[in-house]
Amino acid sequence: MDRIDSGTRTMYDFCVIGGGIVGVATAWNILRRDPSAKVILVEKERALAAHQTGHNSGVIHAGIYYEPGSLKAKLCRRGAAWTKEFAAEQGIPFRECGKLLVATNQLELDRMQGLVERARLNGIDAELLDRAALREREPMVAGLAALFIKETGIIDYRQVTAALARLVTEAGGEIVTGAEIAEITERGDAVTVSTQHRTWRTRRLVACAGGQADRVARLAGLKTDFQIMPFRGEYYRLPAGKSQMVKHLIYPIPDPELPFLGVHLSPTIGGELTVGPSAVLALGRERYTTFGFSARDVADILKFPGLGKVAMANFKTGIREMRNAVWKRGYLREARKYCPSLQLSDLQGKHSGVRAQAVMNDGTFVDDFLIRSTERMVHVINAPSPAATSALPIGEMIADRALAAR
Repeated sequence: MDRIDSGTRTMYDFCVIGGGIVGVATAWNILRRDPSAKVILVEKERALAAHQTGHNSGVIHAGIYYEPGSLKAKLCRRGAAWTKEFAAEQGIPFRECGKLLVATNQLELDRMQGLVERARLNGIDAELLDRAALREREPMVAGLAALFIKETGIIDYRQVTAALARLVTEAGGEIVTGAEIAEITERGDAVTVSTQHRTWRTRRLVACAGGQADRVARLAGLKTDFQIMPFRGEYYRLPAGKSQMVKHLIYPIPDPELPFLGVHLSPTIGGELTVGPSAVLALGRERYTTFGFSARDVADILKFPGLGKVAMANFKTGIREMRNAVWKRGYLREARKYCPSLQLSDLQGKHSGVRAQAVMNDGTFVDDFLIRSTERMVHVINAPSPAATSALPIGEMIADRALAAR
């Protein structure tokens, strides 16, 4: 917990801001690389994994969607294998259930061929299924064809984060929660990090602040030509009696022009079956209800120079997503494209997550992971999906960068 204590007499080698899975994985990787390092991790919430890490669908992605050669593609492939290996070592439940990407019309069939080529370039085993093979494998799913990705799995990333945090503290690292950063000052020999009640000095700072990444960067004196835009994704849980209606993750063929993957059916490691998410511009970076609102966050959205271009480029999609967020029948229509047996009464227990998406001032979405550095700081600016899958190699990459700069 955050204590009233100046703390400035202790010099840390590394201070990590952010207790999501990327931040905790970074702290762990620093200590793996240098067990003698004095490391502290600071999280503003009272618990770790409080935001994106604890509000996602728990998918271990194989990496089929991502541009060959991109950080997303490289780190997702390594991360998927490493996550499974880590989970097995730590006794964390996971299941390699596989994913079916289902084409329901000719346009999606054409797009699926592009995914076949992308799978080849990214080294992913992808099996094409015709209508009959799809129906045999998943009798409740309708489509013209499907692409089966065997390596995709499910896990609870909160458990992964908790295991990483335990390893950090066992290696001598400190974790402080309930401590919101108010000031960051970089000088020639150190970085000073302060909350309202406590101050730390560190030789290197690593910021993995997720939905607050732009604000933390500005606190640290970085010029920001981007802003974090929050997009809320709403999920429904299906009734317990329908939790076994599919064996695999069931995804639509995504629109390559959009950064989101569409409404999908997701078995969870806890035995539930969810359907979602939608994707609407949220009125709060950390607000998880349909009408959750933060005046500060809304003011930042309205002042953002790229807002108009984002709105114009995604107008039709945005209207559809907002309609579905408040009109359950519209949401149901999206899911029934590939699962026609779903009924309105099946959509129960709505819950949400918020995706932090970096958008440049010209209105373009940052598609890949984005990291900005100064002499003594490394800031993870954009780490959207598949950041949870990729967290271990992302943390390794950041740790290597921070250690090399010492």
